Amino acid sequence: MSKTIFTIFMFLVATVHGKKMVPCFFVFGDSLVDNGNNNDRDTVANANFLPYGIDYPNGPTGRFTNGRNVADFIAEALGFADHIPSFATANGDDAVVNGTNYASGSAGILSETGKEFGDVISFDEQLQNHQTTIARITSMLGSSRAAKKHLGQCIYYVGMGSNDYAAYTMNPTRPSPDQYASLLIDNYSLQLRLYGYGARKVAVFGLGSIGCVPAAYYMYGTLCMSATKTTSGVFNTKLRSLINLLNQDLVGAKFTYINTFGIAASKNSSFEYPNLECCTVTPGGTCVPLGIVCPDRACFAYFDGFHPTEAAAAVLAKRAFAARSPSDAHPFDIQHLVHAK
Repeated sequence: MSKTIFTIFMFLVATVHGKKMVPCFFVFGDSLVDNGNNNDRDTVANANFLPYGIDYPNGPTGRFTNGRNVADFIAEALGFADHIPSFATANGDDAVVNGTNYASGSAGILSETGKEFGDVISFDEQLQNHQTTIARITSMLGSSRAAKKHLGQCIYYVGMGSNDYAAYTMNPTRPSPDQYASLLIDNYSLQLRLYGYGARKVAVFGLGSIGCVPAAYYMYGTLCMSATKTTSGVFNTKLRSLINLLNQDLVGAKFTYINTFGIAASKNSSFEYPNLECCTVTPGGTCVPLGIVCPDRACFAYFDGFHPTEAAAAVLAKRAFAARSPSDAHPFDIQHLVHAK
C-alpha cells in the first residue's frame, strides 16, 4: 500500500477506534463499487482477472480497479473489520446482517441501461435483491419490527447514473439535457424511497467527471466531452434538489448528497497523471487481461479508461466520510449522517 493511502486511512480508522459505528452497510451502484456481483453472470462487464485486483489482498475479485474501491474504504471508515460481501457471495447470516453490496458493473437507473453488455443488474433488480436480504434478516431477528429497527441504524450507499449517461452519449436521437436528467430523476426519486425498506440514513453520490475520463480521448478524440459534462451537471443539480425533497417528505429519514464531481475535479489535480490510465487498455477502455500496468499506481487518478485507482478512490471516500469543504456533502458528510437524528 502506498504511503499516501496509508496516511489517509490511518485517519479514518482512528476515527472509529476499531469499533463499528453502525450495525450494517448496504451498497447499491455500478462498476465504481461492484465487488464481484457480475463475475458469474453472462456479461462482458466484469473485472475478475488481472491486472484488476493486482493490489487487493485476495487478487482479482470483480472490482474494477487495482485494489479497494470507494465502498471498501467507507466500510473501513465505519469500522467494519471486513469489506462488505457481494450479494452473489453473501450466504452466511453474519454477512447478511453486517451488510451486502448489490452493485453491478454497467448497471443504471433505467432498467434497460447496460443490457447491451449482457446480464447486468439494474437498480430496480438490486432493490429486489435487497428485499431478499431483508426477508432473511427478518427471519433471523424474529419480526419485521425488529428488522426495520436494525435496518434503520444502517448506512446506505447509492451511486447510479454514469452508465445512463454513457447510453445517452451513444443515442443519436437523444433528448435535451434537461429532459434526460428529468427522466432519470423521476425514476430515481421512486427508487430512492428506501424508507419503505427500513432505510433511514442514505448517502447518495452524484455523478463524477463522466465524459472527462481517459477513454473519452480514444473514443471521441477529446479528454472532456462538453456535452456529457453539461448534461451530468444538470442531473447533479436536480439530484441535490431531490435530496432536499426526500428529507422534507420522509419523516425520520436522513438523505445526504455527496458531490462526487466537485471532489473528483479537485482531487485529480493532485495526481501526477490525472488524465492517463495506468493499465494497457482495450479499444473499449477496460484493462487488457494480464496486460502491463504502471508501477507507480499511486500517482495515477485512473486505473483503466473509466475507473479510479485505489489511491483516487481513497481520496473520494475520505472526503465523503469527513468533508474537507462545505461543498463536498449536503447537508452533511457520512460521519455526521451516522449520528443524525
